[in-house]
Amino acid sequence: MYSIQEVSAKTGLSAHTLRYYEKEGLLSQVERTPGGFRQYTEEDLEALGLICCLKNTGMSLQEISCFVQLTRQGDRTLKERVELLRRHRESVIERMNEMQKYLEKVTWKLNFFSEKLRAYEAGQEGQE
Repeated sequence: MYSIQEVSAKTGLSAHTLRYYEKEGLLSQVERTPGGFRQYTEEDLEALGLICCLKNTGMSLQEISCFVQLTRQGDRTLKERVELLRRHRESVIERMNEMQKYLEKVTWKLNFFSEKLRAYEAGQEGQE
């Protein structure tokens, strides 16, 4: 079992975000100590890992919530979950291809200006 502080440190999510995810139903009911403190399980950590993965790859919290609800309904929703993840994967691939083009442009500009800098510094050395 993990405290909210431990989960926050492990995941990089703030305690506020963890409570929000729970309130929004992205996490199953997190267990509580007799004193009312949250106790997260390994299963909760795994669920948070998937939530973070999907969110960090551009899936909206609404879509994540839909996926979580489908998961809770069991195997009869497998087809819908597979389709949701397939569409998301395609979206991630499209964004990666777009980012690759941007990276190439940035790299070209970096090389261009690095060469100009070398020429400028060489000219400055000759003036000293």
